[in-house]
Amino acid sequence: LKWTLAEVQKYIDDNNVPQNSLHKKGFISIGCAPCTRAIVEGEDIRAGRWSWESSHKECGLHSPLAPKGGINEVKN
Repeated sequence: LKWTLAEVQKYIDDNNVPQNSLHKKGFISIGCAPCTRAIVEGEDIRAGRWSWESSHKECGLHSPLAPKGGINEVKN
């Protein structure tokens, strides 16, 4: 929990841990396609998630209200 991002990357590189190819393209925090963008140097690692919103949100994939099957819309 106390590793820096650089320490995590060093461990990945040193131990040949498979990594999502999007990480090297600036997608540090990866969610679903419409909710994720690459970040630029100096931005917080979560800046690419829900970047257009002012509040901290998730797309619903992690919501206890999300229906089974991966659909991220909750129907009333």
